[in-house]
Amino acid sequence: MRLPDWKWQVCGMLLLATLLNYMDRQMLATMRPAMQVDIKELQSASNFGSLMAIFLWIYGFMSPVSGFIADRMNRKWLITISLLIWSAVTYGMGYATSYHAIYWLRAIMGVSEALYIPAGLSLIADYHGPRSRSLAIGIHMTGLYAGQALGGFGAVMAHSYSWQTAFHTLGLTGIVYAFWLVALLKEKRRPASDHQANTQLLPLFGSFPFWILLICFAVASLPGWAARNWLPTLVAETFHLDMSTAGPISTITIAASSLIGVLFGGLVSDKWVRTNLKGRVYTSSIGLLLTIPALLLIGTGQTALSVVTAGFCFGFGYGMFDANNMPILCQFISPTYRATAYGCMNMVGVFAGALVTQVLGRSSDTGHLGQGFAVLAFIVAGALILQLCFLKPLYNDKQI
Repeated sequence: MRLPDWKWQVCGMLLLATLLNYMDRQMLATMRPAMQVDIKELQSASNFGSLMAIFLWIYGFMSPVSGFIADRMNRKWLITISLLIWSAVTYGMGYATSYHAIYWLRAIMGVSEALYIPAGLSLIADYHGPRSRSLAIGIHMTGLYAGQALGGFGAVMAHSYSWQTAFHTLGLTGIVYAFWLVALLKEKRRPASDHQANTQLLPLFGSFPFWILLICFAVASLPGWAARNWLPTLVAETFHLDMSTAGPISTITIAASSLIGVLFGGLVSDKWVRTNLKGRVYTSSIGLLLTIPALLLIGTGQTALSVVTAGFCFGFGYGMFDANNMPILCQFISPTYRATAYGCMNMVGVFAGALVTQVLGRSSDTGHLGQGFAVLAFIVAGALILQLCFLKPLYNDKQI
């Protein structure tokens, strides 16, 4: 059987790395009931929230730093070392016997996982030219959504065996896979001038389209994190469902539809850009447009079917948007700065997620969680207008 072209093999290898990345970070959220039997501090919601927060804050602050590093060094080694460290951390969590040990391990995981995404996406972008870049990024992003969904099975393993076994199994899998990537993954050779030029970031931060992309990414991240963190609660409270039912319905709906959306958005974008340089922007904008009525219906829906349908529409549209962020970035930013640029986008997205999670938490306490989702629709509409009006690419693949 003939193997796929090397550029697609790279995409597949990094898809699996992304899957492990998101499974490792999601497992803790699902295994709290099992872990708090042995680690009493986890019975406190405040303590557990601190574990989740330390990861996000460090991950966010490290993202632009990791992007800067990725633009200057061999991305193969950055990816594999990152994977090895976060997998070792996951393995080590199975030996943790105190809250403080888990806290510091989560902090280390925030650093190591932040090193991966900018390097991985920029490497895929370099291997895939304009004809296949969006689809390649979309395929890679399926690992993200699949990892989010599969992370929930940590609770199943913890119930069947132990939470220590769950961490050990996934951590050991990642360690083995890291060594496999060391043997097979190859860096895409870049001109030596790239490593010299990217010490000066003025061309990046002086780019007006880059700031528009930052704003749009941050705004779109608001409902993305809102759906991930608060949709299960909204479904449970609105329709008086047990969280064991509302949780899977919400997360699987969003993950499955987003997975379809990134593949569809990638295919459409790669074809459209061949006849219109703004094709990627239009594809991304259609995705954002789909999220607007979906958010309104999520916030005001009166039946479980309407909310699930809205959730599917939201996930599909968000996937279309997600598949095209790096490809659109490549139309405005040269390869020299792409990892740094995406690292900055990742940072503002995470911080937007932290903000909206806190705001919607207050809305939930006052019984207005649905209205909070509806308000996000109008904020996204502003980002959609901004994107359509100000993102006017002159290149399919900017090189200078």
